[in-house]
Amino acid sequence: MTFRRRLMLASAGAVAVAVAVASLVVWFAVRRELRGQVDESLLRRAAFVEHLPFGTFQGELPQLPLGPDDPFVFFQVTTPGGRVFGTRGGPDVVIPIPEPTGGLDDVRAAGVHYRVYAEQLPNGFTFLLARPLTEVDQTLGRLGVFLLLVTAGGAALAAGLGLGVMRASAGPVTRLTEATEHVAETGDLSLRIDEADTGDEIGRLASSFNAMLGALEVSVATQRQLVADASHELRTPITSIRTNLEVLARGAELEPLEREHLMRDVQTQLEELTEIVNDLVELARGEEQAPELVDVRLDEVVADAVERAERRTPGLRVATELEPSVIRGDGSRISRAVGNLLDNAAKWNGSEGSVEIRVAGGSVEVRDQGAGFAEEDLPYVFDRFYRSAAARGLPGSGLGLAIVRQIADAHGGVVTAANAHDGGAVVRIAFPAAEPPGATD
Repeated sequence: MTFRRRLMLASAGAVAVAVAVASLVVWFAVRRELRGQVDESLLRRAAFVEHLPFGTFQGELPQLPLGPDDPFVFFQVTTPGGRVFGTRGGPDVVIPIPEPTGGLDDVRAAGVHYRVYAEQLPNGFTFLLARPLTEVDQTLGRLGVFLLLVTAGGAALAAGLGLGVMRASAGPVTRLTEATEHVAETGDLSLRIDEADTGDEIGRLASSFNAMLGALEVSVATQRQLVADASHELRTPITSIRTNLEVLARGAELEPLEREHLMRDVQTQLEELTEIVNDLVELARGEEQAPELVDVRLDEVVADAVERAERRTPGLRVATELEPSVIRGDGSRISRAVGNLLDNAAKWNGSEGSVEIRVAGGSVEVRDQGAGFAEEDLPYVFDRFYRSAAARGLPGSGLGLAIVRQIADAHGGVVTAANAHDGGAVVRIAFPAAEPPGATD
């Protein structure tokens, strides 16, 4: 059963229950009013009958005095000896006396429904007043049939109106369902639902769905671009390694110096290939896992990264200016980002001068003494696999600065690249919520 049909049946059922309850209330109210009028007439006459001289009655009883609008009331007396006298012109039937006497009750006699009042007097006589409820029962029966038809008609009308309302209100849901089915069948993430921003739940759902499709489209496009770029970058070292191995396979035709040169070339290409794969793994791991944020001494993380960079790159000189700074972050990933910045600076620093690194107020700034970024390269230096014209002849995967930006984004930070006014490139990572070291101790 569809959602629209369930909602329509639920609304029709709710209306039917409401109308049925209202009908029951009306029926019982009318029943109480009609029977109340009968009870009132019986009690009024009982007050008159109590003072009659019952010992003087012989045979049929006289009819009770009636007003112009009073209905006929049957009068019956039972003597102490058990003899029963009835009203002249009344029904030829003895109406049973309900127990106990002294109140109103319903009885049936000869198939007729009566409302009776019976009372036993001190002299031993018992009188009974009775009024048939045939008209009352017929009226209530007709009213019950009418209210039943009203209930059924109300439910049918509610179902019809509910169907129309559901078609109008569930239209956006239907279009949303069709859109999701289309995306599932075709994989077309460019589809958008054209719904007015009404501010209600349906409008917010459509907006959220469009936002989700937009995020998925960007993610898929990024993944496809990453695969395309990775395949392009991996093709060159793999082709070169395969060619060198084919040449090495002809071992007898090679001179020892030539063989040694090829072996060094293969080793260099394998190292480059390993670096690309490691960077790709780092990028993929960074996209899948959110960093575990703890209190990190940024100055200490940078000092450790500088020490590792100097051991890894002989001859590298790093001038440090490290102010105590505490941030919330993942120390290992921040260390990886700082290491990439130092590697990039060392590549472009040249033979003179040292790489400068400064920590202050939750930010890390690395400056080299090289030629700086070309102006046309500045917008793209953090893109994956982007390599400037000057860098294409140097070792590297083009992923180092992309990893830096990914780590900065994961921590809610901002990474920027610029050229220093007196020469050299400056790359800066600013982390949020920086605190002095004493604040978290």
